[in-house]
Amino acid sequence: MALTTALARIALTPGEPAGIGPDLCIQLAQQDLPCDVVVVGCEALLAERAERLGLPIRLKRFDGASNPAPHRRGELSVLPVDLIEPVQCGRLNPANSPYVLKTLNKAVKGCIDGLFDAMVTGPVHKGVINDAGQAFTGHTEYIAGITGGNPVMMLATPGLRVALVTTHLPLADVSRAITHSRLRQVICVLEHDLRCRFGIERPKILVCGLNPHAGENGYLGREEIDVITPVLDNLRRQGMNLHGPMPADTLFTPKYLLDADAVLAMYHDQGLPVLKHMGFGQAVNVTLGLPIIRTSVDHGTALDLAGTGKAETGSLFYALQTAAQMAMGREK
Repeated sequence: MALTTALARIALTPGEPAGIGPDLCIQLAQQDLPCDVVVVGCEALLAERAERLGLPIRLKRFDGASNPAPHRRGELSVLPVDLIEPVQCGRLNPANSPYVLKTLNKAVKGCIDGLFDAMVTGPVHKGVINDAGQAFTGHTEYIAGITGGNPVMMLATPGLRVALVTTHLPLADVSRAITHSRLRQVICVLEHDLRCRFGIERPKILVCGLNPHAGENGYLGREEIDVITPVLDNLRRQGMNLHGPMPADTLFTPKYLLDADAVLAMYHDQGLPVLKHMGFGQAVNVTLGLPIIRTSVDHGTALDLAGTGKAETGSLFYALQTAAQMAMGREK
């Protein structure tokens, strides 16, 4: 279910309370925003962080009854979730990990129930959540565990989108993880969401090989011959606009990227260093393949910057903008 107004309403979770997430919420509230934002978090924490930063803020409790409205500078709507213990900037406290998870649960439920069009997540600290006794490998897996679906990680910056076949795996495990079924599933999710959530009629997708020189006809590895090419050939026969497998060092050049809608990389550090070099601070993490829309920042908690006013809002703004565009452009 989705809202039907012309303005998207986005749930924003600040993430780790000792990090820069609360700062970013306060700093963003000082500027024009492309959507109606509701922060799912602790009102007292936001008020305290605004005072520390010396920024004006008016917090309004969100009741869900009103229609989405344009953002007003210096204001934030809040769906309240109480902290468990007081927060010190930059100091992790496992006792507050259930608070972090509760903000995610409320935002996800709001998206499922149609209260929100999408959710945007601030940075969390995986280690401290695990220290609290909660198995947590990341936002993507946690949200997918609630909503179902087949999540695919894609990062985007103006001029480039990069999706991943494998994500947070040791390099030694990557080859075994690239199976016919996994590769086919990822490509189908990527192609579908580019069409249905980004409005691209027939997306052109460039696919990296796994090995140097895309295997060099088997001399540098057989994954391209045994797995990647057969899957691409099959999906091309079904009408998908797929190019590859291509050597990554050739693919990531202006000649090929100019008219591409997305790149599919085989593993994390094959594709993301290029994207982050191109657009760090103005990149967004998009989770494809879920029944809800979720985007996130491309950076971590930056504990050393919490409460200093030095945090950059570019990635979070782009995450909100992307979520709003996806919400308004998706198939109803």
